Amino acid sequence: MEKKNHELATFAGGCFWCMVKPFDEQPGIVSVVSGYTGGNTENPTYEQVCSETTGHFEAVQITFDPDIFPYEKLLQLYWQQIDPTDSGGQFYDRGQSYQTAIFYHNEGQKKLAEESKKKLGESGVFKKPIVTPILPAKPFYPAETYHQDYYKKNPERYNAYHVGSGRSAFIRNHWGEKK
Repeated sequence: MEKKNHELATFAGGCFWCMVKPFDEQPGIVSVVSGYTGGNTENPTYEQVCSETTGHFEAVQITFDPDIFPYEKLLQLYWQQIDPTDSGGQFYDRGQSYQTAIFYHNEGQKKLAEESKKKLGESGVFKKPIVTPILPAKPFYPAETYHQDYYKKNPERYNAYHVGSGRSAFIRNHWGEKK
């Protein structure tokens, strides 16, 4: 049997609950795991990350088949889930752990991320500069079980949060209904 060519992509986009569903629903996505990356504490807990003392971002790590859903498409979808002009967090969630970032796993991903950021900045979609950093991947620690697939386990709370945080309206205003 032929082994599939799977790769990793890691994105921080504010609350990780809201970053799973858009990717999880795409063909070629093997898994989407909520977790923590970019910090200096091994195996941090949610409480530690929320304390803003570990340096971690809430993030998702995506295992994908690039032959079905290439990294460029992941980047495009990522930009459409966040406010890339906000350096203080995302929507109602403030602080370093809720900031955006693209964590690249190889030089090819870094190049594609930088190109997509430049293209977005030149597109005119946003009036302010794109501030999302592009950083080398660091160890990724899966979040606690209750955070995984939150949108499936708690659909009413997930939907209320997605709308109440301002994320839904922002996405709709910038990208239309289907993103």
